Amino acid sequence: MIDYILMIIAVFGAIIALIQRDLLKAAILTGISGTAIAFLFQYLLAPDVALTQAIVGSAIIPVFIALAVKKTRRMEEE
Repeated sequence: MIDYILMIIAVFGAIIALIQRDLLKAAILTGISGTAIAFLFQYLLAPDVALTQAIVGSAIIPVFIALAVKKTRRMEEE
């Protein structure tokens, strides 16, 4: 039962990140899916994969996306 809940959280987290207009919010919300998938791997008794997913999917990817968004500038039309 808990595995279905974690799958639903991961899917809804991805959908919420996709519909965001603000790119920084979307970058932060990508961590929700990564965290849910990491918990799912831990529940499925794959602790090495869960640890990797927690580090990469929940921390590194959202930070890199947020840094890329902060470094880019929006060109306003005149």
